[in-house]
Amino acid sequence: MTTIGVEEEYLLLDPVTGLPVPQADKVRAAAGVGHLVTDQEVQYELLQAQVEVATPVCQTLEEVGGHLLRLRHAVGVAAEQHGCRIGVCGTPPLRHGRPIAVTDQARYRAMVTQAPQLVAEQLVNGTHVHVAVPDREAGVQVLNRIRSRLPTLTAMAANSPLWDGHDTGFASWRTVIFSRWPVSGMPPHFHDAADYDRRVERLLESGLISDVGQLYWQARLSATYPTIEVRCPDVQLRADEAVMLAAIVRALVETALAEAAADSPLPDRAPELLQAAMWHAARHGLGDTLIDPDGTPHRAGDVLYEFLRHVAPALDASGDSRQVTSLVHRLLQDGTGADRQRAALAQGGLRAVTELISAQSTMP
Repeated sequence: MTTIGVEEEYLLLDPVTGLPVPQADKVRAAAGVGHLVTDQEVQYELLQAQVEVATPVCQTLEEVGGHLLRLRHAVGVAAEQHGCRIGVCGTPPLRHGRPIAVTDQARYRAMVTQAPQLVAEQLVNGTHVHVAVPDREAGVQVLNRIRSRLPTLTAMAANSPLWDGHDTGFASWRTVIFSRWPVSGMPPHFHDAADYDRRVERLLESGLISDVGQLYWQARLSATYPTIEVRCPDVQLRADEAVMLAAIVRALVETALAEAAADSPLPDRAPELLQAAMWHAARHGLGDTLIDPDGTPHRAGDVLYEFLRHVAPALDASGDSRQVTSLVHRLLQDGTGADRQRAALAQGGLRAVTELISAQSTMP
């Protein structure tokens, strides 16, 4: 079975005001006190109001879900010890009028010099899914074949509608914020692994990026692991929603590997159409139409079900079909995280949103 791993980013929020608080160093240290996590599992992020966790390499969805719940619990307890809560939202409902302190590491200090305003507004949190691939050549072929499916993943995972106390009109405002960096958005088409490496090296030599961590494409080859890293989803309200996304991403990668092995024709999609489809998905989530892989608008539910049919053989092979189908049905019934944040805002204001994004963090 193809291995997977999941990274999640959380906000640290004041439980009364709902504002981000710069307690990451203390929370990260406290999370390891109970021996429930290792240093590698709770990691630094750019701003001191954020914490990132990373599961070990997993074989099954049960492993992924168990590790995410363990990590959410450990970080949540550590946050409470320091007077804050974790918030599982792609963007903070509220922000301070002043910038949050940057984590004291050389690459982060360099980013402040490069783009201070972008860093100040980088309070965004995602779910990153790593899926093992045989080698970098296979990984590039996968990247080329999954690009047209990334907007649908973004729509499913939308959980960042609020910014500075108001509704942005976007289901995933995080997607918009991330698109402002020099190398971001939809990954381009690459001829092969050598082409990928050559173009990345050119970006480094030009000084436009300082390291490969600044390749903010929504999917990329991991620089650390032999994996494809899909980065387009917002962090999810519930752990089982992150598990659902992990299963679908794994199935998508396995499907792309099978297509490449069979020498199936590579989808030829205009980059401007793919980029516009991603913008549309970030704008509407599952609440309107989506652009299908052929570039045609359809009802979001229809595009989502076609996506599931596309990856069905891989889901069946891994034994994940029943769990994923159930979670997708619940998603369509209850709405995305963005839909639920908006419902909480309408019913109880920003206080209700803060309660939602904090309370759901430890739900299965």
